[in-house]
Amino acid sequence: MKTVFLLFDSLNRRMLNPYGGTFVETPNFNRLAKNSITFDNHFIGSMPCMPARRDMQSGRLSFLHRSWGPLEPFDNSFPEILRLKKTYTHLVTDHNHYFEDGGSTYHNRYNSFDFIRGQERDPWKAMVEPPIERFKEMYHKSQSDFTDRESRFYFYPINSEYIKEEKDFPSVQCFSSGLDFLKTNKSAKDWFLQIETFDPHEPFFAPERFRKKFKTNYSGPRLDWPQYDRVKETPDEVAELKANYFALISLCDFLLGSVLDFFDENNLWEDTTLILTTDHGFMLGEHDWWAKNRMPLYNEISHIPLFIYHPDYKHNNGQRRSVVTQNIDLMPTFLENHNINIPKEVQGKSLLSFLDKEKLTNHSALFGYWGGGVNITDGKYTYFKYPENMSRKDPFQYTLMPTHLRQFFTLEELKTAQMEKPFSFTKGVPVMKIKNDDKGPSIGNSNGGDNMGFVDTESALYDIINDPGQLNKLDDETIIATMNDLIYDKMIENDAPREVVNRFFKK
Repeated sequence: MKTVFLLFDSLNRRMLNPYGGTFVETPNFNRLAKNSITFDNHFIGSMPCMPARRDMQSGRLSFLHRSWGPLEPFDNSFPEILRLKKTYTHLVTDHNHYFEDGGSTYHNRYNSFDFIRGQERDPWKAMVEPPIERFKEMYHKSQSDFTDRESRFYFYPINSEYIKEEKDFPSVQCFSSGLDFLKTNKSAKDWFLQIETFDPHEPFFAPERFRKKFKTNYSGPRLDWPQYDRVKETPDEVAELKANYFALISLCDFLLGSVLDFFDENNLWEDTTLILTTDHGFMLGEHDWWAKNRMPLYNEISHIPLFIYHPDYKHNNGQRRSVVTQNIDLMPTFLENHNINIPKEVQGKSLLSFLDKEKLTNHSALFGYWGGGVNITDGKYTYFKYPENMSRKDPFQYTLMPTHLRQFFTLEELKTAQMEKPFSFTKGVPVMKIKNDDKGPSIGNSNGGDNMGFVDTESALYDIINDPGQLNKLDDETIIATMNDLIYDKMIENDAPREVVNRFFKK
């Protein structure tokens, strides 16, 4: 079997025509939906970027035990399993988080990889004395912290100086590299190709031919990087930020089309599986929020797209499935698709059996951030559960790989480390239990710590069938009790640390 896995970052399903989106024309996502099976109840697992990728690679949730970090030595990595079973695995990515301290073990699991430079704060181009005053005139004040070299904004204008033509854009290069792999290996047997782009993750920077489709009245300096905060911008600024996101969606649609064209021209539909999804969505002003991380995990973040084409089930192309799925289901799907046994530690389910026909199931999905609330959905309802005392700072990290986003654990944190007995999934290996430093920096700030600054931390139940925008909370104690039972059972199934369970349940 041959597999192409297309992974976008921060792809909001509400933007896509096959999911009812009307903001942007996405003809190639429409093509894909007609040539695949669309999953209507696909959800995130652990948040944000690298925790989601750990879920995808290992087939189990990680957010109950630790935050952002590398793969652990005991994790089952699907590209490594495929590689060791003689399926050639190749990663093409412009996602710079793989090459920071907190993501440094993922790309090495593949036979080979190609890293495309220049996205976001990738420390790519060396400019010791950048033209800071010129940059301040060019960029909106909200994204103009150019004097601190540790700032997440520092490298973006420098990198952008070297991205002038469409061919220079990292996502364009990323898909070009993926197509090069396909041209070289289309006739070879038994390979797995992951084409992964950071787009449409912020900053929202797209080639001009995509941007000019979306007119606004904004006339200020470049504004394409929303803050992880409530909406505070003027209406014109809001419109500008959204237009830049729409432009990136158009670019992503175009890039998807290049892969679909290659499938058409080389008849890969006969022997190659194609799967497309994202790690999470993105808030674009809904509930008065931008981005992710701080607010509750509304559908705009947690309810994500999934398309699967499989040559054995092409007679079902164009159909939809309602089974509740989430990102941990990808790993066992990839393994079964390549006829490899699924390790016992994996908690996700292979989705191949759901390609045959629609099935009634009782599956549910648990998702969340480390140190935040826990959330559950059964495809009908979503329940956000927060502890009674959210300000209580007592979570520990359980790890053998003590790194944050862009730094090692501090010496103060490491001084609290003690060895903890193995969890059910650590294959008999004890792990370090390290106390969280609640004075540390937040994800996205200079040092890349793990604190989020969660807000709106009230438990809430929503009917996501009749109220997909989650505008009206339900007060149904019977349903809430059922959802609480689901959360508790899932936490026990995941062998959650006892203090994490006790934080939410008095059992």
